[in-house]
Amino acid sequence: MRFTARYLRDYFLQAKIKNIIMWIVEISLMIILGFGFATYFCQNVVVQESSMEPTISAGETLLINRFAYKISSPKRGDIIAFRTEDDPDSSIHIKRVIGLPGETIQIKNGQILIDGQTYVEKKGFPSVKDGGLAEAEVSLGGSEYFVLGDNRNNSEDSRHMDVGNIRKDRIIGKLWFISSPRSEFGFLID
Repeated sequence: MRFTARYLRDYFLQAKIKNIIMWIVEISLMIILGFGFATYFCQNVVVQESSMEPTISAGETLLINRFAYKISSPKRGDIIAFRTEDDPDSSIHIKRVIGLPGETIQIKNGQILIDGQTYVEKKGFPSVKDGGLAEAEVSLGGSEYFVLGDNRNNSEDSRHMDVGNIRKDRIIGKLWFISSPRSEFGFLID
């Protein structure tokens, strides 16, 4: 068999076409997978309030993992996104989980008490000046959570009547990634 210039040209042309087709298929597959992931597992939200400073600042864009709590439940210290109303168009709020279902929460002398024991947080948040509804013991139901903003003295959270205890069915998901170009880009790690 003789390798002619025409044979070599046709061979390389077919190889190029095959590579281009494979590239198109791979890129298309990645776009479809990315779109599916973003649509069904993630949601982005722009922070509108300063209640989570210094952890999260107003104006930052965050990704919410909507799938996380379909297979598990929120844990103490998780930063969650939730709605205070059943309306899917109502505002999204972002706070940190402090109290878990079945627990009793109280804020007394600037300290957070969970089932009568002082809760010591991993981060040095300021003591709470206003206990609000939690000055008296707050008992959480079987699917309720008590949340606080990291900016403890400038946050409307479970201590206030407008927010109160958060039912699990109103939790959208767990915050896990900062995608804002104005701040550090990366995972939220606590």
